Amino acid sequence: MIKDTVAAFSELLPEPVTGASGPLDGLSFAAKENYEFAGRVASNGNPTWKASHPPAEKSAACVDTCLQAGASLVGFTHMDELAYSIIGANAHFGTPVNSAAPSRVPGGSSSGSAAAVAAGLADFALGSDTGGSVRIPAAFCGVFGLRTSHGRISSNGLVPLAPSFDVPGWFTCDLDTMIRVSAAFGIDAAQGKRPSRLWLPSSVWSGIDPDLLAALKPMIDRLAALLGPPETSSLPEQTLEHWFETFRVHQAYEIWKTVGPWVSSAAAHFGPGVTERLDMASKINGTEFAKSAADRASICAAMDTLMDDRTILVLPTAPGPAPELVASQEDLDAARKAIMCLTSISGLNRYPELTIPGAVVGKAPVGLSLVSARMHEENLLALAGLM
Repeated sequence: MIKDTVAAFSELLPEPVTGASGPLDGLSFAAKENYEFAGRVASNGNPTWKASHPPAEKSAACVDTCLQAGASLVGFTHMDELAYSIIGANAHFGTPVNSAAPSRVPGGSSSGSAAAVAAGLADFALGSDTGGSVRIPAAFCGVFGLRTSHGRISSNGLVPLAPSFDVPGWFTCDLDTMIRVSAAFGIDAAQGKRPSRLWLPSSVWSGIDPDLLAALKPMIDRLAALLGPPETSSLPEQTLEHWFETFRVHQAYEIWKTVGPWVSSAAAHFGPGVTERLDMASKINGTEFAKSAADRASICAAMDTLMDDRTILVLPTAPGPAPELVASQEDLDAARKAIMCLTSISGLNRYPELTIPGAVVGKAPVGLSLVSARMHEENLLALAGLM
């Protein structure tokens, strides 16, 4: 049995669960606590949720895909409550250890999945990404993370949070395993097209911390050597702060529609940050949501004219390394806003995003993100293989 050295697992199975033989033979995997498994109650990161929901009648589609491809399920991993956080701390179950930077948070909400992979306790792990919950823990823990296009991979059996943003994703320590796992989900890197347009928007990169820019520059230079000098035109449709506000309101309204009835009736306790966000979500009215939906539609329309299958948008995954474990709630809230100004780009537009490790700031990992047009994950994997 695996020894959980980093407090990544909510439940380690006595024996791995295996399915058919297939392309993932020999690989072990873990699943985030919001993936259902037949006969088990997914906790969704909260003990009251687990106590107030029945066992699943069948397993999540992504879990079945992995098992049918030959991988072995070793357990389920901790997550932030209801997946409504980006830090990686849970008031009930603690904080998984970021083995790449033990004095720092692992990032969330897929904290345990990233921590398990980073510590070598699973060859890959399933996470979910609504506002950055695969990309950010991948960057903070120094592993690869893929957020898939919205609607490409079945989310059946994944506990919903904000349905128009929720997507499955996964973590690996190396690109070969990322390519192998992705292929099991029908994302074949061999079918990827080499992009011809590299886009580093000035509206993102002009505000990046100089140390982060210096750390990511070798990877950016490799991309430029492959694809030519980057274009630096700004993102359309106002500022990143406006994009974040559009995301915040739209997501929160959906979240309250999804989990609000349970929150109101279950008398559950939530930790710092999550409590305040749920309270905020409960107060967003239909007029505010309608404006955010219109703004999102405008952003998507403008971006879709700029993002085709030959374009790769390049972003810092996060504005810096993970916050320290001792950071105040005020500092964590500020970090969350800065992070989600970046992660809202793919989230609002439903784009896939691949986080690539390999850079360090202050002895802690940082990631570089490749973003493609919707349904073109293959291009991301193919390009990463050339770097």
